[in-house]
Amino acid sequence: MVLQPHSAVAELQSSSLEEIIVTAQKQEQSLQEVALSVDVLKGDELDMIRASAQDVLFLAARSPSVYAESSSGRTFPRFYIRGLGNTDFDLNASQPVSLVYDDVVLENSILKGFPVFDTDRVEVVRGPQGTLYGRNTPAGVIRFESVKPSTTSEGYLRGAFGRFNTVDVEGAVNVPLSNDGISMRLSGLYQQRDDFVDNTFSGGEDGFEGFEEFAARVQILFQPVDNFSALLNMHGRQLDGGSRLFRANIIEPGDDRLVNDFRLTETAQDATQVLEVDNFGASLKIDWRLPVGALTSITAYETVSADARGDVDGGFGADFAPPSGPGSIPFSAETADNITGHDQITQELRLAVAVSAAVSATVGMFLFYENLEIENLSFDTLAGGELNGLAVQDQETRAWAIFASTQWVVTPSLEVNAGLRLSGEDKKLVASRLIGPFGAPALGPVRRDLDDTVVSGDISTRYILTEQLSIYGRYARSFRAPNVQGRIVFGDVVTVADTETIDSVEFGLRSEFMEGRARLNATTFYFQTEDQQLTAVGGAGNFNQLLNAESVEGYGIELDMSLQLFEGLSVQAGYSFNHTRIDDPDLEVAVCAVACTVLDPINPVTGNARIDGNSLPQAPEHIANISLQYEFKLPENRGTMSLSGDVSHRSRVNFFLYDSVEFRGDDETLVGLRAAFSPADAAYELAIFSRNVFDDRSIKGGIDFNNFSAFVSEPRTWGIEASLRL
Repeated sequence: MVLQPHSAVAELQSSSLEEIIVTAQKQEQSLQEVALSVDVLKGDELDMIRASAQDVLFLAARSPSVYAESSSGRTFPRFYIRGLGNTDFDLNASQPVSLVYDDVVLENSILKGFPVFDTDRVEVVRGPQGTLYGRNTPAGVIRFESVKPSTTSEGYLRGAFGRFNTVDVEGAVNVPLSNDGISMRLSGLYQQRDDFVDNTFSGGEDGFEGFEEFAARVQILFQPVDNFSALLNMHGRQLDGGSRLFRANIIEPGDDRLVNDFRLTETAQDATQVLEVDNFGASLKIDWRLPVGALTSITAYETVSADARGDVDGGFGADFAPPSGPGSIPFSAETADNITGHDQITQELRLAVAVSAAVSATVGMFLFYENLEIENLSFDTLAGGELNGLAVQDQETRAWAIFASTQWVVTPSLEVNAGLRLSGEDKKLVASRLIGPFGAPALGPVRRDLDDTVVSGDISTRYILTEQLSIYGRYARSFRAPNVQGRIVFGDVVTVADTETIDSVEFGLRSEFMEGRARLNATTFYFQTEDQQLTAVGGAGNFNQLLNAESVEGYGIELDMSLQLFEGLSVQAGYSFNHTRIDDPDLEVAVCAVACTVLDPINPVTGNARIDGNSLPQAPEHIANISLQYEFKLPENRGTMSLSGDVSHRSRVNFFLYDSVEFRGDDETLVGLRAAFSPADAAYELAIFSRNVFDDRSIKGGIDFNNFSAFVSEPRTWGIEASLRL
């Protein structure tokens, strides 16, 4: 390998915007030619917002209509697109946002937390994807594309050190192995942070919020001839840290703000905090250009194990067993959720053919199998952490699909895309409570067998007005397969949600102007779901319950903008407005056990809140983001400076299906800054950075069954960074 000058030194950004290539429709296309609402994060912008050992939640509010949160620490991300998501914290929860890593769908929620490193781009595909992706994509798809092996010897190493002794090291090396078209790329990541929250309770752990994580990826590309390639991808992850830190009574009653005496670096808890994740995966992608068309096969296997244990009451002791606090602790709550067995196998096979000069088509099939074994446990903290509740779940899912998609270039200015997918699924769950907390008897085994067959698809038209301006319209239908909730360590009921379907219409424009230095893409949309799957989380019973709402409607706009003001100065910006509304006059859910201020009408017979007309939980109406980068050469050929800044904003969100004053998060605005220097003709870069510059402290989620417990956003961080390009 030969040291090469850093790219920032070698060449300043050109005066025109780079063409962005996406694979949202499983073929390489220019972003401006796709009749979908798509956004792309890549390059310096992606590296900047990932600084300071960020996990995958860095994507929250970084793209229009996209939000993310988690009550499970550095894993189990819950994504929302256009307000559609799932607040369920159980380990078999199904989400309407599909995450696809290197062409492989990751269904289990723990798999979705795989770290992002050595990444070429992140594609956000908004809206229902019922043809090429199918099941569990009514909200959209987020695609992560790793940098692939090549025939060039190159690599990089980047290391950062920051506040709380945060270490973030990432690197990759690309090695051609032979002259016969074999090359390999090795990528790795190491991240760690010390505990920065001290435990003032003398009988508990010393501190919280620390972690240590390793991840690696090995890719081997075999391309002996131009029309054939086989890519083997093996990857793994190991995480050792603490679960989400819940803090007792930090919400001000009658308000949605933190209490006046809140201390970010202090808490008082008596229970154990554990978060351990191990996962491994492998895939083989074969591309073969045959006389009849291009054949693609993707075979993949994933497995994961997880142990997560936390102090759910967020404090120490109990009101009936003093000393206790902070504030009122009606009863202690310490729980764990573990994945004790897991296997996911997927197979996709598709053939892309050119029917004529004007018509092309893709046909394919998809197979999915998953076996998932879960433990749900409860502990008596007051008795020294003695096990007092245990339930187990065994879930097996088999799914299949056949699909076809076609593109017809009607005229040089008009093209039509259409697709259809037939999907089937069978899901079996067996749940048993072996030990009942608080004297509850054993229960089960309880069995549920769910199956359905669904037709979905889409049709779109794109009209090219000029070389720089086009418009499109799209209708799409997708679905979420039926689901079951068997977390019966506390509750006695296994709940089921029937198949959810969505119909969506959107119109958009794609434009470039200012001689290629500006790009503006805009979309307006309307959707309506039938039998919307919802999760009633928490409440007085402290368990999850699946529901079907009669329907949910939503509408909004999305704007994506890129601008090269002049050579060296670039701007990326986005904005979205999303309105969602639950339409079901008879739907009601249990409310908080603590004395919160519920704003919904209460059924006087059941004591439940009627939620008709409410927005969906964790669905901000407004999301906005902007990032700027100014790159310039220093006088006398001393090198190059790069100054970057980014801002993300999301408006207020409700945490639960019912609306209350306390259990919601106020507006959140996060700011990041970075300054970097590259000496002339050097292969390295030095930088300083800060995330959450103004130390915005927002409440991210709450627990409503015991007290006013909540968890908060990441604190302000800063650090130094050095990178070397080989």
